[in-house]
Amino acid sequence: MVKMTEFSDTPKTPEISVVMPCLNEQNSVGGCIEQILRTFEEHDIRGEVIVADNGSTDRSAEIAGSMGARVVSVEERGYGSALMGGIGAARGKYVIMGDADGSYDFTQIPIFLEKLRLGYEVVVGNRFGGGIQPGAMPPLHRYFGNPVLTGIGRLFFKTPFHDFHCGLRGFTRAAYERMRMRTTGMEFASEMVVKASLFKLPGCEVPTTLSPDLRPGKSHIRSWHDGWRHLRFLLLYSPRWLFLYPGLALLLAGSGCALWLLPGPRKVGHTFLDVHTLLYAVAAILTGFQAVIFAVFTKIFGITEGLLPEDPRLSRAFQIFNLEKGLLLGALMLIAGVGIACYSFLLWNRTGFGPMNPVALVRLVAAAMVTLTLGVEIILCSFFLSILGLARK
Repeated sequence: MVKMTEFSDTPKTPEISVVMPCLNEQNSVGGCIEQILRTFEEHDIRGEVIVADNGSTDRSAEIAGSMGARVVSVEERGYGSALMGGIGAARGKYVIMGDADGSYDFTQIPIFLEKLRLGYEVVVGNRFGGGIQPGAMPPLHRYFGNPVLTGIGRLFFKTPFHDFHCGLRGFTRAAYERMRMRTTGMEFASEMVVKASLFKLPGCEVPTTLSPDLRPGKSHIRSWHDGWRHLRFLLLYSPRWLFLYPGLALLLAGSGCALWLLPGPRKVGHTFLDVHTLLYAVAAILTGFQAVIFAVFTKIFGITEGLLPEDPRLSRAFQIFNLEKGLLLGALMLIAGVGIACYSFLLWNRTGFGPMNPVALVRLVAAAMVTLTLGVEIILCSFFLSILGLARK
């Protein structure tokens, strides 16, 4: 996280800082700055323009400086890195970020500023609501990438935003500092929207337009690579969808199937299900339990590191669940497992330790294996959760 410049509200302090990441944008950066400065003048806005140069080898930085923008050199490459460097140097109460390639209409700055003045802390543009000019967005992004990733994000995080990847957006300094942005690539856009929702920051969206960029070479966006980085980020920031829901589904389905098959084989239509299916059910139970525990571990780690906001439900769970209760539950599971194992040993003894019915034996072994394994895992997880609890305290 890049620390922002200290803010002091004086008549000379800009109310708004417009930050543009820049990498070889000499054909467009000048026009963007001119448009921004003209908008400031026409609407009597006290503002500054910051160009976060991310290693340009053309005249981008020179042009930006000559037109009155403050050029900030950011060595670490990446869209997010450039923005964090530029935002860190911003002096305004509000920040507007937008690309320097000429694709966004900076005359819409007053609309964003109006929303911020009304008390919204994050204002995101919606290109699908404002209009996408022909050739401005590849069909793969327009009809697949953006809608799918935005849909997943809205499902995971219940956000009010319909365009996760619009590069024109505004936010307050206070909101930015609270979000503690981490990602250095294109997924920076998704991180901001996700954290705005997780931290329950007041947000809204405004329609904005997208024009074909003026960049002479190919786009900096790598469709599949950047798309995967966005999806990966959404998954990593949602332990519920990544671990908890799949884990609960496996755990419940496996438990139900195992309990159904333990008494004996079952017939479904013309198909007989027996111990082979039972073993798969056992695997589902153990895998599901692991996934559920991973969800808890990830959530606690994220909160402890400041990546996720506090969750009152988790705090209440910690008050109810403690090391002693976990050890007791694990011990009971172990005792049950040992009991089942001893019972199978007695049955074997009755045969003079000779051959046994393998199907019946597998049922007993499966039950013993599940209870013994879960008992050990519950005990180990209880100790680990106690360690995480110490860190939180």
